[in-house]
Amino acid sequence: MIAEVIVDISTSEIDKIFDYVAPPELDLRAGDRVKVPFGRQQTEGFIVKIKENPDTTHALKSVTSKLDDFTPILPEMLELMREMSREYNLRLVDVLRLFIPAMMRGGRIREIKRHFVTLADGVSYEAALSRLKPNAVNQRGVIASLGQGGEWAAILGEEYGFSAVSALAEKGLVKVTEVTKRRRPALRPVEDKRVTLNDEQAAAAREIMHGDKDSYLLFGVTGSGKTEIYLECIEEVLSAGKTAIMLVPEISLTPQMMGRFRARFGDKVAVLHSGLSDGERYDEWLRLLRGDAVIAIGARSAVFAPLRNVGIIIIDEEHDGSYISENNPRYVTSEVAELRRAYNGAKLVVGSATPALETFKKAREGKLGLITLKNRVNGTGMPEICVVDMCAELRGGNNGFLSEELAERLEQTLADGNQSMIFLNRRGFASFMICRKCGHVMKCEDCDVSLTWHKEDNLLKCHYCGKPYAVPNKCPACGETDMRLGRVGTERVIEELHRRFPSARTLRMDKDTTRKKGSYDEILSAFRMGEADILVGTQMIVKGHDFPNVTLVGILDADMSLYYEDYHSAERTYQLVSQMSGRAGRADKAGVVVLQTYSPRHYVFLYAKENDYEGFFRKEINVREVTNFPPFTKIVRVLTMSEDEERALGLTKEMLAKIRAYQKEAPERFVSVSGMKSPVKRIENKYRYQIIMRLTREEESDTLSHVYDIVNAQEKKNATVFVEINPQNMN
Repeated sequence: MIAEVIVDISTSEIDKIFDYVAPPELDLRAGDRVKVPFGRQQTEGFIVKIKENPDTTHALKSVTSKLDDFTPILPEMLELMREMSREYNLRLVDVLRLFIPAMMRGGRIREIKRHFVTLADGVSYEAALSRLKPNAVNQRGVIASLGQGGEWAAILGEEYGFSAVSALAEKGLVKVTEVTKRRRPALRPVEDKRVTLNDEQAAAAREIMHGDKDSYLLFGVTGSGKTEIYLECIEEVLSAGKTAIMLVPEISLTPQMMGRFRARFGDKVAVLHSGLSDGERYDEWLRLLRGDAVIAIGARSAVFAPLRNVGIIIIDEEHDGSYISENNPRYVTSEVAELRRAYNGAKLVVGSATPALETFKKAREGKLGLITLKNRVNGTGMPEICVVDMCAELRGGNNGFLSEELAERLEQTLADGNQSMIFLNRRGFASFMICRKCGHVMKCEDCDVSLTWHKEDNLLKCHYCGKPYAVPNKCPACGETDMRLGRVGTERVIEELHRRFPSARTLRMDKDTTRKKGSYDEILSAFRMGEADILVGTQMIVKGHDFPNVTLVGILDADMSLYYEDYHSAERTYQLVSQMSGRAGRADKAGVVVLQTYSPRHYVFLYAKENDYEGFFRKEINVREVTNFPPFTKIVRVLTMSEDEERALGLTKEMLAKIRAYQKEAPERFVSVSGMKSPVKRIENKYRYQIIMRLTREEESDTLSHVYDIVNAQEKKNATVFVEINPQNMN
C-alpha cells in the first residue's frame, strides 16, 4: 500500500503530496500523523490518502513510524482541507495544522499517564489487613489509605515506599491500573437555572430544528434569550445521538457560556480556546475526538473541533470581526461552518442583535431562514440612549472626557447602589506622545505607528508588535522637555474616576489586564458578584455579558471607529454602540446609556438611539450599493510584506501589471484595481505594499482563481504575499 503524505514544512515549494510505502505492520490510515524520511532527515507529516499504487516509477521510501496511537484527523477534515485550500488559496499543511493542537507537533505534548491503586477485585479492606503481618507497617498503611476507594501510586509511594505497593500487588491484595490524568480548565460552578421558553423563544427553537431551511439567522434584541434557544436546540440534537459546536466571539465569554452549558450538560461539554494551557487544550481536544465529550464550545478555532456526526453549529454574535482570521491561514469562520454543515447534513444558526449587513441581506432574500426576537425575556424595554454633543460640552467650558450628563448619572448610580460600565475602545493612558515645540511623535522603530503611553508600567508600547520603550525625559528630535499626551485610554479613565468618585470601586478589562491565565473570568466574576461599582473596558466588555445590576452604560469617544478609511466603519460603529447599550437594564431595573460623540446628528447614532437596526440596514445597504462596495462587489487585497522595501515594492508592481493586463481582457469583471503602500507602511520591520481590487459578483470565482494563479506564479524569495477577501482591517 502507498501513503500520500504532506510533510509538516510550511513552504509553497514543498506543499504537495509525496508518495511513501506504507508498511503493513504500522496499520496506517488517512488522517494519521507519521514520521517519514525527507531529504537527509526525518520529518513529521500527515497521511491524506491510502492507495494501492504509486503515481511514480521511482523507488519509494517507507514511512518510518506512526506518531499517535489514534488517528487525529477525521475524514471530514481531509475534505475540509481541500475545500479551504481551494477557496482561500492556502497551503495544505497550514490548513492541516488547524485541525490539531499546536503542541502535538514535535511531540511537545502528550496524555499524562498515572498509576492508580485500588483494592484488588473481591478483596475487602478487612480481608486485606488480616493477610498482613502486624509489623508490615507500610503495607498496612497503604491498605488503610485505600479503605475509602483508591489513591495515586505516586502519593502512596512517597508516603509508604514503592516497594510496599509492589509487594501488595504481588500478593494480589491491590490492583495497579494505568489511567489518564486529565488536565481540566478551571470553571466556576454554575447552577442549572432551567427556564421555560416563552412563546417567542419556543417558536424560534421549533423553526430551527424542524423548519425547511438548513441555515438560520436568529435576529434578536440584546437580552431576548438567544442562549436559552441554543441550549434547547443542542439538547434536541444530543437526544438524536448527534454532536454540537457552539462558537462565541471572545475568550472572555467562554467561561460564562461554558458554565451554563456545563450546568445543563455536565461532562459532555469540552472547551477549546487559546486561553487554555497546552495540556488543557490537548486533553479537551482528545475528549472530543474520542467521543467522551459531544459539545465543543470556544472561539473561532473551535469550528475545527474533531467531532463526528455534527448535528448543529451555532455562531453567537456572528457579526463580530474576530470570526475572520487575519493571520495565516486566513479563513472566514461562517464559511468553514457552512462547509461542515453541508458535510454532516446539520443545522447552522448564526445569532446577533446587529447582524453583518451581508448576513441580513441574505436572510431578507431567503438564502437564510430569518427568525426575529423582538422582546427582552424580562419584559423590560430597551435602555434609553442619551446622545451627548461633546462639541457643546467644550463650548460650555468642559474640557474633560466625561460629559456633565455622564458624571451626574455615575454619581446617582453609585448612590442607588447599582453598577455602571464604561466603554472606550482604546487601552493605555494616552494614545501618543508629541513634542509641543517641534511636533515630533514618538513612534515604534519596527512599525510605522505611534507609541501608546502606559502609565502603570511607565512605558511607551507599540500596539502592533508589542515592543516596549522607556519614556523619554525630552524630545529626541529637538531636546524640548514639554511633551503633550494624546487621546485618552482606559488607564486614564480609571484615574479620572478615582479622582472624581474616590469611594467608587473600579475594575479595568483590556488586553493589559487580561494577560494572566484566568484573568478574564476573575474580572468578570468579581464584577458580577458586586465587588466593583464601575467596569471600564475595551471591546472585551461589549459582547454578550449579562450583569443584572448594571443600570448605566457610558460610551466614550463613540466616533472613534466612525471615520476610519474603511467601508465597514458605519456598520461597526452601529454594532459597537448597540451591543454596548444592550449591557444596561437586563434584569428588572431600567437602563440608561450615555453616548458621547462629536457628531450627534450622524445617521449611525440616530438609528442606534431608536434601536432601529432595520432602518440602519436600509440606509447603509443603499450607500454600499451606490458606491459599489460589498456585498454588491467583492474586495480582494493582495498584501506583500518584506524587510527589503524595494523587494516588496517590486513584487507588488509585477503582480499589479499582470492583474491590469487581465483587467483589460475582462473589464466587466472589475470595478477598480489600484496599487499602493499599506496605510500602516511597516509592521514588525516588514514593509507592506498592497493591491486592492473590487470585483463584480458575476463570475467572481473565476476572476479570483486567476488572481490566485498570478500570485502563486510569482517568485517570492525574501517576501510574503497573502490574498485577503473582503478584509476586516484595511490597514
